[in-house]
Amino acid sequence: MSESPDRTPLPRTFFDRPVLDVAPDLLGRTLVRNTEEGRIELRLTEVEAYAGAIDPGSHAFRGRTARNAVMFGPPGHAYVYFTYGMWHCLNLVCGPEGQASGVLLRAGELLRGADQARPRRRSARSDHELAKGPARLATALDVALSLNGTDVCAGPDAPLALLTGTPPPPARVRTGPRTGVGGDGAPHPWRFWLTDDPTVSPYRPHTPRKRRLDSAHPSD
Repeated sequence: MSESPDRTPLPRTFFDRPVLDVAPDLLGRTLVRNTEEGRIELRLTEVEAYAGAIDPGSHAFRGRTARNAVMFGPPGHAYVYFTYGMWHCLNLVCGPEGQASGVLLRAGELLRGADQARPRRRSARSDHELAKGPARLATALDVALSLNGTDVCAGPDAPLALLTGTPPPPARVRTGPRTGVGGDGAPHPWRFWLTDDPTVSPYRPHTPRKRRLDSAHPSD
């Protein structure tokens, strides 16, 4: 028996497009996370685009490093990074190989496997908050650095996969500045979300981090 249309895996050609085309087109798609405990499925409701060399907000803006190397590789792979010494975030690489760009997965609705996610997200007051924000999404889906570079086009039984899902009508898609991005990248309206969806995270503008001075070891 063949898969229903909304269960069809997205092909690599889906990701081999400009990041600003891929990002809004990910809304409503189904992200699959296969773990030893079972299968988790999440409907994507909020994403952000990062455009590499032309985007001061991107990890790849200043070129290739050991940390961001996956972004320069073939499209359709996961870029996972660790931030603030405690959180992981999950991105999907897109665009032609060698031109680093990616989409940060910011939020989604758990369609399956919420029982797996709840113990990892004990502070969530409802299931709508299980994956409400990029670090929460990664935590709920048990995403860690071990998944960096995973091929999300390898099939529905791979550790991470994307299914066609149910794309929303264009009228439901909103766009605006990215959360927490400062500097020259702040004005880009490259955050995309589903309007009136309870799983979408609140927008927060960039707040410069205050430099702490240690009286015993003063800064230069």
